[in-house]
Amino acid sequence: MSASNPAPADSAMRKKVMRKVAWRLSPFLGLLYFINYLDRSNIGFAAPHGMNEALGLTSAAFGLASGLFFIGYLILEVPSNLALHKFGARRWIARIMVSWGIVASIIAFVPNAGTLYVLRFLLGIAEAGFFPGIILFLTFWFPRRERAKAVALFMLAVPLSSVIGSPLSGWLISVGHQILFGLDGWRFMFLVEGVPAIIVGVICWWFLTDKPQDAKWLADDERAWLQKEMDTEAAETGQRYHYPLKKALTQPRILLLAFVYFGIVYGLYAVGFFLPTIIAGFQETFNTHYSVFQQGLIVAIPYVFGCFAMYFWAKHGDKTGERVWHVAIPSIVGGIAIPIALYLHSPFTTMIAVTICAMGICAALPAFWPLPTTFLTGAAAAGGIALINSLGNLAGFFGPYITGWLTDATGSEKAGLWVVGAVMVAAGLVAVALRAAPKPDDASVGS
Repeated sequence: MSASNPAPADSAMRKKVMRKVAWRLSPFLGLLYFINYLDRSNIGFAAPHGMNEALGLTSAAFGLASGLFFIGYLILEVPSNLALHKFGARRWIARIMVSWGIVASIIAFVPNAGTLYVLRFLLGIAEAGFFPGIILFLTFWFPRRERAKAVALFMLAVPLSSVIGSPLSGWLISVGHQILFGLDGWRFMFLVEGVPAIIVGVICWWFLTDKPQDAKWLADDERAWLQKEMDTEAAETGQRYHYPLKKALTQPRILLLAFVYFGIVYGLYAVGFFLPTIIAGFQETFNTHYSVFQQGLIVAIPYVFGCFAMYFWAKHGDKTGERVWHVAIPSIVGGIAIPIALYLHSPFTTMIAVTICAMGICAALPAFWPLPTTFLTGAAAAGGIALINSLGNLAGFFGPYITGWLTDATGSEKAGLWVVGAVMVAAGLVAVALRAAPKPDDASVGS
């Protein structure tokens, strides 16, 4: 039987095993990323609700504080993912979560802007390797044909962190003023939202399993089938595209994929960090008034739709096997939508355009990650995925900082969000030009 027409017994085993794996790993990994993304992005909600005023932050200074996280992230991303490949996901992800939870909680006590800059930088160092580590971890458990959906189930935490996290952050700010250690509401929010990472990090040590061969929660025949499936796929990829680690880290294709991811992430963080501020500004722009909690609910709206776009678009990508246009189309549509939002004349129509942009970003994210794993495996996959993620996440620095700087320079968010749209469209166009994978002959053997 061919791989595309497996025997009925193999299909039954695949369906049974992958259902078990998905139920075991996807909800827990999604929880980890929910906490992770909430801790890195809740600064966006703190900014217009006391933090900027208390610490004397301009829009550019807030953008710098938001983005410094990604400088620390970049420095240790590749070494951290190589360490995960060496020591195992269970130990390394537990270490990452506990350390970032400690730093995230300490942010509640920052006395000035300088300390905030340092702690955001340290948060990036503590968290380095988490996301690419999970992407690598998923390649140990999910065959390529089911990988986009697996990534989507994990990455649903991104929109859910806004759907749930934004109202939660607003509620914590509203009720938390002076009830613990005399902290302001925004400080109380940082403290409360940092603690779960420490708790769940400890749970990781016992809950996660490094490889299918170690999965006692699978029956013997299920464990053997899955390990053989993943070993066979890895061997085929290694034979077809033999990229040693050093070669993978210097491939132009890897750098171009990093740019594609950069464009998607640029939109994600520029919109994510500044959307609460934009909505807070509706009061002046459209003569409306919303409470802090109501603003949190409004921030959540685009990401509710983003959840559906993320899951069903990734599922469609797995069904068709097509990857490039599943990245390009939502990137381009989202990039066009965000500048349009600037020229609409009511909160309702503005939020429609923002929602389309959020749906584009959310749809492109999980569709992207199957691309590098079509031609990378082993240590090359660990290093290549980490490099793509770290370079791509530089957008997390440049996006908020450039958007904030342009806002200060022009007195309006328009110029910054035009840049967001242009970068996202460029990412989509590069994805089309790049195609999914190199020809096998392009992957020369060597160190």
